Amino acid sequence: MYFAIAFLSLLVERFLGYPDALFRAVRHPVVWIGTLIGWLDRRWNRDAAPPGRRRLAGVAALATLVAIAGGVTLLLHWRLLFLPFGMIVVALLATSLIAQKSLAAHVATVAGALENDGLAGGRKAVAMIVGRDPDSLDETGVSRAAIESLAENFSDGVVAPAFWLAVAGLPGIAAYKVINTADSMIGHRTARHAQFGWAAARLDDIVNLPASRLTALLIVVAAAILPGMSGANAWQAVRRDARKHRSPNAGWPEAAMAGALGLSLAGPRRYGGELVDDAEMGVGGRRAATAADIRRALRLYTLADALLIALFGAVALVLSAHWR
Repeated sequence: MYFAIAFLSLLVERFLGYPDALFRAVRHPVVWIGTLIGWLDRRWNRDAAPPGRRRLAGVAALATLVAIAGGVTLLLHWRLLFLPFGMIVVALLATSLIAQKSLAAHVATVAGALENDGLAGGRKAVAMIVGRDPDSLDETGVSRAAIESLAENFSDGVVAPAFWLAVAGLPGIAAYKVINTADSMIGHRTARHAQFGWAAARLDDIVNLPASRLTALLIVVAAAILPGMSGANAWQAVRRDARKHRSPNAGWPEAAMAGALGLSLAGPRRYGGELVDDAEMGVGGRRAATAADIRRALRLYTLADALLIALFGAVALVLSAHWR
């Protein structure tokens, strides 16, 4: 049943996304989660507290977040499943925590800005989806940042939520989204969050592990199908480069994307004025990416996402036939 819910949720969200009218009326679940994370950070993360106490406070904050999100959605999940068409309602609710359509739209905006407004427009657009310093990026840097964001967020924003929805229903996807949002807000190695965000960063690494590998595989298969791209190079890049990334998960989709497109991604990047010397994904590939490469990456993403939807649909059919 959960795979069927995930399949339906992916299918609906891919074409409809999160309606603007709904966002204006009630905002978005991630905004609600972020508001609560910010409140806990202000109240529980005391600068004067010793490191051990701040780490313990971060563990307690994350446990509180997961308990609230998981508990509320668990009650909602089981109540809805016993109603007529309850499975469809659960799937529709889960679409708010998957980001296929908005991811493609945001990355396409970067390509369009580079094509129509030049470097200044590209920098402004890419600043909406990446954390690095946009003013330090040239056209190549903007293009590579957009492609890297597409690869990583395909895993974090699409495949991982769908995976946990298929594994544990609405509570699974809600708990995942809480963990992932907490990591993005407080899971940084800064003086303020190195201890308080430790639990969020570590747990995010764990819950994203299966999805990052599946994402890389989907990109490899899509690259083998699309003309002008290379599944073999994508697979080689994953095997050679993925584990060298400072993140245990981001390297997998980034390496697959780099190899498929014949690009070199990652490497040294600047965040908050600080240079992060990361490993290169797609060693030997072309560094000079352009807006045209962003468009190619979007075509690859579109097919890989379609393969994901088809995979979940096929698994749902097989499991349904098995349990009859």
